[in-house]
Amino acid sequence: MLKQLYEQANTLFNFFFAEKMTIVSGIFLALGICMHFMDMNFLFSPIWLTIVISGLPIIFFALKYLILYRRITALVLISIGILSALAIGETFAAAEVAWIMALGEILEDRTVAKTKTSIQNLVSLVPAMARRISRKDQTVTEEEIPAEAVKIGDIIRIFPGEQIPVDGEIIAGTTSVNQAVLTGESLPLDKTVGDEVLCGTLNMHGSVDIRCTNESKNSSLQKMVRLVEEASANNSPIQRIIDVWAVRLIVLALTIAALTFVFTGDLIRTVTVLVVFCPCAMALATPTCIMAAIGQASKNGVLIKSGHALEAMGKVNQITFDKTGTLTTGKLQVTDIIADTAQNKDAVLLACAEAEQRSEHPLAKAVLTYYRQNASAPLRQDGEFSMAAGLGIRYTAGGKTIRCGKLSFMEQENVTVSSYLKDQELLLRKQGKALIFVAENSLCTGIIALADTLRPTAKQSIDELHKLGIQTTLLTGDNAITAEFFAKQIGVDTVHAELLPEEKVQKVQELQKQGKSVCMIGDGINDAPALKFADVGVAMGQAGSDISIEAADIALIGEDLNKIAYLKKLSNATVFSIKLNIAIALGINCIAMILGIFGIIGPVIGALTHNGGSILVVLNAARLYDKKIR
Repeated sequence: MLKQLYEQANTLFNFFFAEKMTIVSGIFLALGICMHFMDMNFLFSPIWLTIVISGLPIIFFALKYLILYRRITALVLISIGILSALAIGETFAAAEVAWIMALGEILEDRTVAKTKTSIQNLVSLVPAMARRISRKDQTVTEEEIPAEAVKIGDIIRIFPGEQIPVDGEIIAGTTSVNQAVLTGESLPLDKTVGDEVLCGTLNMHGSVDIRCTNESKNSSLQKMVRLVEEASANNSPIQRIIDVWAVRLIVLALTIAALTFVFTGDLIRTVTVLVVFCPCAMALATPTCIMAAIGQASKNGVLIKSGHALEAMGKVNQITFDKTGTLTTGKLQVTDIIADTAQNKDAVLLACAEAEQRSEHPLAKAVLTYYRQNASAPLRQDGEFSMAAGLGIRYTAGGKTIRCGKLSFMEQENVTVSSYLKDQELLLRKQGKALIFVAENSLCTGIIALADTLRPTAKQSIDELHKLGIQTTLLTGDNAITAEFFAKQIGVDTVHAELLPEEKVQKVQELQKQGKSVCMIGDGINDAPALKFADVGVAMGQAGSDISIEAADIALIGEDLNKIAYLKKLSNATVFSIKLNIAIALGINCIAMILGIFGIIGPVIGALTHNGGSILVVLNAARLYDKKIR
């Protein structure tokens, strides 16, 4: 019986605390005030309806947390203030405290709801249906199926103007894809066969067929949604401190109220102290700021898992980077074509591309990609192909033999390599580049150099971090020559190369022992331990592995490393807003308390002053959501 009554009361008071009923309560409060000033006396004042609608839920929830969870919350002091005001006949004060507190709760809920709009928008981006393509013999059939029914390996056709229902790889067609909702990139990206496309992004121009690589429930979009939702469930350390202060302030308020009564004997002054000296504004100070900042970050392609991570980022003074896939794209690209003195670069590229057509080696695929992007001459499809494992390949067609591979392969095949090419080989090696020697018959005609390339924003990001007073370190498993070359290009302070995953952790811990607050940025499985041990772990969300994203506190969706500096500035702005909110709350409460003790203000003005501070705190926090952080 008692349980049933409790459940009914809980449902009723949740309904009273909702936005619509709070508006109704405010209307009754306004009517009551008008009737008071117009000397319209009726048997029943609308003020009491405000007290019932907005006041009773506060008292109920205060008792609920006190009895069931043994938690003293701000609602306890508010309840005491309401009941004390009623005890001395100050119904206006009681109604104002109750209604404005309910209004503050709505403003907080609206701030939180506003930050979650981006999540709802992301979810709504996924089309309900997908167009699956099936091929049997020479027949191609299309069928509409629910997006969640798409399996890995299914072929999906997407027309211009449609949103992409699953993560996948393009297997036919070319297009431009607008990824702004996920990555914050302002311009559409050109996509062709072999390129990855992400769930929820917009296909702008061409029709493409994609092979599903992630089912709907595991898509990049759903991972984003889960990360943002996870963030809202966690409190920051500042929030926990405020919770402790709230309890202490309740004790302090009761003590001051008792002393006020002892020395003045004035019950109205005592009630005024109880009304104004309530920590509800302080309780709102942190969560509203944290949620607004997380909401802004999610709009800009930065997913923050917790308030703790956001706050900790503000203290970071040392950032450590992985190289491959983090500072670099993680994809091999042709960087140099060196032709022997009597040769032509185009001829070197053509010979290598024709020879490498049947090779499955990553270097061969990179050369072919480069050729298709930069040359128009068709490649020969005939000829004989053979491979020397670990060394190179031979391709014979049109009466000549093309060899591609290492310098040692050229020597083994008795190919003549000029001193000029050998000198160039030394220079390219110092830059950490992979090399393919190209020979026709018995003469080496040139070298094609390939390397992982820096992300376009890498140097700018490092420069911006240095301006913020942050030191940078490169932690990589790559060889020392390559690591030093990349670090020098972008200005990283220190380099540690050829590291195993556990050695990356050791380097992070060494920096922490030096008193540094360390942020680790990485993308691979080998970065996951270091991401976990760092004070803040940031994963490259688009290129990163699932394990690295799970280990990290923050994920960057996209490839813009400038978001690291943005994240640091956002954290600083959030901490500042939290401190400002606490200062506002304490200042208003203390001033109103002093005025109440000396009888300058009464319970009604005290209620307006105190609850006005709560609203001011929430509005100040809401500014973070749209604050421009450069």
